Amino acid sequence: METLIKGAADPAAAADLVKESDQNKFAKDVLEASRTVPVIVDFWAPWCGPCKTLQPIIEKVVKAAKGAVKLVKINIDQNQMLAQQLRIQSIPAVYAFKDGRPVDGFVGAQPESQVKQFVQRLGGAGAGPSPIDEALAMAKEAAQTGDPATAAALYSQILQREPEHIEALGGLARALTARGEIDKARQALARVPKESANHAEITAARSAIELAEQAQKAMGSAGKLRARLEQNADDHEARLELATALFGAGERETAIRDR
Repeated sequence: METLIKGAADPAAAADLVKESDQNKFAKDVLEASRTVPVIVDFWAPWCGPCKTLQPIIEKVVKAAKGAVKLVKINIDQNQMLAQQLRIQSIPAVYAFKDGRPVDGFVGAQPESQVKQFVQRLGGAGAGPSPIDEALAMAKEAAQTGDPATAAALYSQILQREPEHIEALGGLARALTARGEIDKARQALARVPKESANHAEITAARSAIELAEQAQKAMGSAGKLRARLEQNADDHEARLELATALFGAGERETAIRDR
């Protein structure tokens, strides 16, 4: 299958989009730079839990914007004078600068959807969906339309770029399950970080695997139940068990007919 997700962006270009700065370089990195392209400033600290949640999200969205905006990160513990001048009272605090002045901002961790909207307001259409987002949407559509092979291939491409992408891991596990490759599906789930074990996508994938295993066991007993019925057509217990097994395996029409 043709690769839809291109290789990583040029490291130098990516580094220019996201950088660490301080109060001595603030005028150059933020005020001057914002006269050319909007600059987002993320005020954070190492001890701040919400900061650790927000940073990877905002970095991902900024990089996906492909130069429409830039991100500057400033550690307030090391730049207390600047934090006081800008009246930073709670972190993470995110300010957006254009033409040398603040024009937008928010405080606290935000979901990726909200961060995307924030960046789109600043940078326009350049902040559209990333190649990974596009591939994820295509994979979900393939799974929903009954094409688990294409879905699995797309999820695998995403995982080549982001090995711990939770939605891709869960989606791959479900696509493999739909193809009957339960061992490989379990291997995909084994790659999920412990802190994401209860993510909705992972829980759904785990349930799909369990249901598929139950169906396999049910179908394994179907032959014996049919043999019992051939010997005794009035074996109602066997008939009921066979119908239950067929239902579990997804063969509902056969189950109804055989009852």
